[in-house]
Amino acid sequence: MSTPYPFTALVGQEDLRLALLLNAVSPAVGGVLVRGEKGTAKSTAVRALSALMPEVDVVSGCRFSCDPASPDPGCPDGPHGTGASDSRPARMVELPVGASEDRLVGALDIERALAEGVKAFEPGLLADAHRGILYVDEVNLLHDHLVDLLLDAAAMGASYVEREGVSVRHASKFLLVGTMNPEEGELRPQLLDRFGLTVEVAASREPDERVEVVRRRLAYDDDPAGFAGRWADEESAVRARIVAARDLLPEVRLGDGALRQIAATCAAFEVDGMRADIVMARTATALAAWAGRTEVLAEDVRQAALLALPHRRRRAPFDAPGLDEDKLDETLEEFGGQDGDEGDRDEGGDDDPDPDPGGGPGGGPGGQPEPDDAPGADGESAAQPESGEDREGGEPQPSGGGGGEQTPARAAEPFRTKVLSVPGLGEGAAGRRSRARTEHGRTIGARRPRGALTKLHLAATVQAAAPHQRARGRSGPGLVVRRDDLRQASREGREGNLVLFVVDASGSMAARQRMSAVKGAVLSLLLDAYQRRDKVGMVTFRGSAADVALPPTSSVDTAAVRLESLPTGGRTPLAAGLLKAHEVLRVERMRDPARRALVVVVTDGRATGGPEPVALASRAARLFGADGVASVVVDCESGPVRLGLAGQLAGELGGTAVTLDELRADSIAGLVKDVRSSGQSSRRAA
Repeated sequence: MSTPYPFTALVGQEDLRLALLLNAVSPAVGGVLVRGEKGTAKSTAVRALSALMPEVDVVSGCRFSCDPASPDPGCPDGPHGTGASDSRPARMVELPVGASEDRLVGALDIERALAEGVKAFEPGLLADAHRGILYVDEVNLLHDHLVDLLLDAAAMGASYVEREGVSVRHASKFLLVGTMNPEEGELRPQLLDRFGLTVEVAASREPDERVEVVRRRLAYDDDPAGFAGRWADEESAVRARIVAARDLLPEVRLGDGALRQIAATCAAFEVDGMRADIVMARTATALAAWAGRTEVLAEDVRQAALLALPHRRRRAPFDAPGLDEDKLDETLEEFGGQDGDEGDRDEGGDDDPDPDPGGGPGGGPGGQPEPDDAPGADGESAAQPESGEDREGGEPQPSGGGGGEQTPARAAEPFRTKVLSVPGLGEGAAGRRSRARTEHGRTIGARRPRGALTKLHLAATVQAAAPHQRARGRSGPGLVVRRDDLRQASREGREGNLVLFVVDASGSMAARQRMSAVKGAVLSLLLDAYQRRDKVGMVTFRGSAADVALPPTSSVDTAAVRLESLPTGGRTPLAAGLLKAHEVLRVERMRDPARRALVVVVTDGRATGGPEPVALASRAARLFGADGVASVVVDCESGPVRLGLAGQLAGELGGTAVTLDELRADSIAGLVKDVRSSGQSSRRAA
């Protein structure tokens, strides 16, 4: 077993270390979500924490880590009497992003259960993590069905395995720790709320601190055991402090004044539900115990808010988590010290009760930095208009020397869109957009299992076994089932797709009111893609070329930021935009062949610049139809005179055209949800 990096040897990251230590003191806080850029010691810190966790007593031979003082009466290995017990370190169990359901919750031997009536159960990771740490790296990439299982176990403190009338239940209480890079996509709100605390981490910009990080890491890599030995005393001191804080925790008093501050803070930041209040109360209590106090102070409430509220406050779509500290201080001051609760006043006025390397409060999580490589920064020549034909539709053009660019227009308010889906039945990653064969969903048939049986189709299995009962010598009421009789249930659910936006940013779209509406529509579709667990990409075209503004990614937030900074101006190289999108799809198909694509072209349909721009655009569009790529054209044409060019483009693509108004879910205008039907109608019309 490799020697973990010492927790006390971590440089900086005070908030991260404090959040982890508070959960070690009081697991009831509810776990930690660590958000941050790559290379910021997120995983290192979590793995280092496991070495500091106090040992646990377990019933000897119990695969489910039952506590000998209060064993689980429903334990599959029980009932447990007053037998022997063992002490062992608390486990840290890692849940891989690509784990199967059976690996997480455990597997039941269906064949033995049906034929012999025996509950032959192999425990999964939820059993291994009981009374320990369950760590999920890249938790934002976890499949939805695994997220649902985690939510159930976290809420009930138990895991249930159900297989066609045969069920197994076992206790599963764990400290949930997740790490994620927001650039790779956000987390489902339901799971986000299950994490008690959240921390934003970023690499230090101080040269001296960065030097120390490198020095310590090189020393550890050269001699892990020797490096750990040099930090052994500090590790022992923090471990002893955790034990002392746990012993002190029941004696900590949370006064009415502190409770009023907690309630007022949660109300001021408009958090949903009551979980935030409870988590803040537990966190403030743990902070007091960690500081060696039996009274919760105002500074504990403030630090608890900085850790427990940023991911729970109501915010606009795609806003980064964060907290207004000035507003927080005003709220705490307004509601501090009421009802004569002297415990809410800090006589020393010290805002840092924990200065040691074990985890000082530090500052609160900040907002996520915006990328500085917004599209259009290097496209100066592409935006230079060459003639008056860029003034299409009589719309105003920018003046001055900015290469024909306007200052980027702000997006209009997003709205709920109609559902756009890819035709047919896919087999891509689990999501919520298009029909697909999945492990979860409604049963549509049965087949012989390929490999291990995961979802039994009971009726088909009985039907297959029934004709052979006499030949197999059946004499009792039980059914004689053999391996060849088992049938796997075929199920249909929903998959996530690649939604590739092809956005016209040319001069014909440059009217600020129109571009604001267009950006609002794309932002609405991005929000829909986030909710449906899609990957997104963005190609923009303007001037004389097309650019990949955002390669396919799970980070819808990044797409929203790039969209907001999108400039406009210049000619309309529609063919270049379509060809660039076709190339992006070709490359992505090699990387992720199971994920089907939906191309959303946002344009008024005009094509200008170069020889035969309309003919070139038509030929480029037909490539998508030949490949069978599902597509939608969002028609942005406005004004009393409309040429209908977007509809013609949709016909060439083999897709459908919708106006901005028709895109709204509450629009009176009809929109066929399945792109296939609309595409066939467009082709017939063409």
